[in-house]
Amino acid sequence: MAASQEVARKHLVRSFDDDMNELTGRITEMGGIAERQLADAVRALVERDAELAGEVIERDKSVDELEEEIDQLVIRLLATRQPMAIDLRVIAMALKISNDLERSSDYAKGIAKRAIRLADQPQLKPLITIPLMAQTCEDMLTQVLDAYVERDADKAMEIWRRDAEVDAIYDSLFRELLTYIIEDPRRTQTCIDILFVAKNLERIGDHATNIAEKIHYMIHGAQINRARKGGQQEAEAK
Repeated sequence: MAASQEVARKHLVRSFDDDMNELTGRITEMGGIAERQLADAVRALVERDAELAGEVIERDKSVDELEEEIDQLVIRLLATRQPMAIDLRVIAMALKISNDLERSSDYAKGIAKRAIRLADQPQLKPLITIPLMAQTCEDMLTQVLDAYVERDADKAMEIWRRDAEVDAIYDSLFRELLTYIIEDPRRTQTCIDILFVAKNLERIGDHATNIAEKIHYMIHGAQINRARKGGQQEAEAK
């Protein structure tokens, strides 16, 4: 009897581990698509490729579907496994992380829509700042997903601190575009479209830092204290 109970216990543990691995796999799959969405949307903008932008818009549906699958998996795990401690936090945070990834894909779709509009407008200037900002955001997404898979809170906090880089690039571009509008009001619509692209990128950076915060909570069970000193954000566990 004892032997059979031990076999059953090991089976349950292995089954639970399989479910947790499936959850992690779904999150990373969703993150990979979100990264591709961002990269393709910005490439469509820079290359004035309306067809590629259309593919980004269409592909957003797959991200929505993955979010729904993750929701259902989380509900099943909570209902049947009754997880505790870090396992409970990992499962609960999966819901929030998947939402951050879904929103990131939405913002990439928004960039793709602007890329289609801008493809028919005269080129304002060579796009240098936008690809730089996009690459920073893409790096943040990649690294924060690595931190999630590795359950590495320190790496997640490195990404959290990089949000200031994205904000600084956005502020610089905002001032530059404002100068263009003042110099020639006929450029206003183009500048507004580019500014919306930059704002979408800034929001993707915010979602990457949100994921970093959730990883920190997932590992340590503590929220981030977003104290500001001397204009700099500092993170510490409450």
